[in-house]
Amino acid sequence: MHLRFLLLSTAAMVLAAEAPRPVLGVDTAYLNRTAVPCVDFYGFANGGYDKVPIPGAYAAYGVNQEIDDRNWVILRDILESSAKQTKAPKGTIIQRIGDFYASGMDEAAIEKAGIAPLADALTRISAMNDPAGLAQMLAWLHSHGLNGGFTFFVAADDKDSSTEIAQLNQAHLGLPEREYYLRTDDASKLLREKYVAHITRIFELAGDAPASAKEAAGKVLALETRLAEASKRLMDLRDPIANYHKMKRLALADLAKEFNWPAYFKGIALLDSQTDVLVGQPEFLKAFSKLTQEGSLADWKSYLRWNLLNATAAELNHAFEEQNFAFYGATLSGRKEMLPRWKRVLQSTDQAIGEDLGQLYVKRAFSPAAKARALEMVKFHKEAMRLSIQNSPWMSEETKQAAFHKLDTMGAKVGYPDAWRDYSKLEIKRQPHVLNVLAARAFEFQRRMAKLGKPVDRAEWGMTPQTNNAYYNPSLNEMAFPAGILQPPFFDEKADDAVNYGALASTIGHELTHGFDDQGRQYDERGNLKDWWAPSDVAAFKERADLVVKQYDAYEPLPGLHVNGSQSLGENIADVGGLKISYVAYKLASKNKTLKTVEGLTPDQRFFLAFAQGWRTNVRPESLRLQVTSDVHCPIRYRVIGPVMDFPEFYKAFDCKEGLKLPDAAVKSVW
Repeated sequence: MHLRFLLLSTAAMVLAAEAPRPVLGVDTAYLNRTAVPCVDFYGFANGGYDKVPIPGAYAAYGVNQEIDDRNWVILRDILESSAKQTKAPKGTIIQRIGDFYASGMDEAAIEKAGIAPLADALTRISAMNDPAGLAQMLAWLHSHGLNGGFTFFVAADDKDSSTEIAQLNQAHLGLPEREYYLRTDDASKLLREKYVAHITRIFELAGDAPASAKEAAGKVLALETRLAEASKRLMDLRDPIANYHKMKRLALADLAKEFNWPAYFKGIALLDSQTDVLVGQPEFLKAFSKLTQEGSLADWKSYLRWNLLNATAAELNHAFEEQNFAFYGATLSGRKEMLPRWKRVLQSTDQAIGEDLGQLYVKRAFSPAAKARALEMVKFHKEAMRLSIQNSPWMSEETKQAAFHKLDTMGAKVGYPDAWRDYSKLEIKRQPHVLNVLAARAFEFQRRMAKLGKPVDRAEWGMTPQTNNAYYNPSLNEMAFPAGILQPPFFDEKADDAVNYGALASTIGHELTHGFDDQGRQYDERGNLKDWWAPSDVAAFKERADLVVKQYDAYEPLPGLHVNGSQSLGENIADVGGLKISYVAYKLASKNKTLKTVEGLTPDQRFFLAFAQGWRTNVRPESLRLQVTSDVHCPIRYRVIGPVMDFPEFYKAFDCKEGLKLPDAAVKSVW
């Protein structure tokens, strides 16, 4: 999946002591009219927003956080009213979300329980005495949705999108990305020291003596460093062909022979009938397997304890919760304080039983008229993409016809699922919060495992309806736009086309273009990883993609820190192409309409301003650095500047005669 990047949620903005302001797609209060749009369009569109402070609990503050807050007002009311219904029938939506939320808000009970809810799991780790025990414990972690060793999941087979298959990939690490373990500059060394200190403190809170905790933390870092050395870089993970290795399950015994695969598969209850697996990075599994023999059992116990405690710290008592925030919230992203508890528990509820919560949310927040308008916008975007393909002089007619077929069959989910997820087998009750969280994670793991051997459910959603985000799934060749993102100022069923199409350029246009970016283009109309391009077209595509890489490589968000254009290529192609596709869609939709000039701004100017203001965000430098070094999306400012620099219609709209110059990339941009 390719997700539209959204930063952490926060409270709604209040300017001074003013009354609540209307939510506008283009808000002239945010314009900085002293800036020249042709020189710095982000600054022109959002300069007035720079004065808005970032609340202490957040790494970034912007338009997405305003939308989240309005959504959360509704969700909080649903949760709090449900929690008060202590006699709701067992197994009902009200009972599940009410009890889950109540358990998370019961701070006294959480404090009293301490680490006791994890006692059984910690005892299992302590009792490990052989390699089979390590495999069994990793199976327990994975079957409860926790990280460790490598990643196991069930998803559609990239080359046979109609079937689900067991998949194994490289591990998730405690630090954000492999390079954090391998860089040798002083800042990276200092961060690793802080990471070890953090692990040490977590072990101390779990009952270890200071000296033992420090020693164990050092062993954890050493193990994770070995795993990082065997891992692929973010940019290398972008190649779906290079990360596809289908093999017989029994072949793992030769590929990674030191690890006890039979014990692991028994532990996760993988049926013998599932004879095939997909391995993303065979070299990683080989290195991991060797490491299970080279590392001492004591070191692996420390590593497993860390993975368990790290994954659950935010649901334990205040000491664990605050220490978890001190490193991941403050050190890594610059946040000054934690979110209010109700927001943290709301997020946890959404992750655990989000479609339960979503059923009640959409009744309040997404009308049938809004869904109809959004679907109409999708239709015009697809028409615009068809024109872009048709007018691409570098594509052969054969490849164009295949691209048209993919476009015609591309699905679009809007608002919420047609059929809701069934949580009836998930038992939620008023017990220590971490146990409800683990129960929900185990339920989700088993739900996914039950899909093996069955056709892919193309009606299923990958996000909850209340999510302020969107995605394109190449394996299903579909876009999804939850009700949570189809809110003002991104979308208003009563707004005119200039504003709606401009604001959703970074959503509908973006996700549609993902179907034809450097990764998405490699999947056919059914979502199968397949070579359907003529060789000359592949070469022409890569030539244009290389220009996008070069353009974004030049951006320098912080002194000495450049955007990695290869790492963020897919998102940059989607940003640049998405703006162009949305502009054409806007013209198609408004062809027989008369759009007005508003407050001196022409319809085209309002289109581009709605696009730019849809990204307005103030970001802490720590968070900015974290994003550049560990994310496939480039910083917010360049998600505005990059696309408009590549688009001649922008220059016309603002009568640009000096300032920004249309780069070479625009002449041969991908879409």
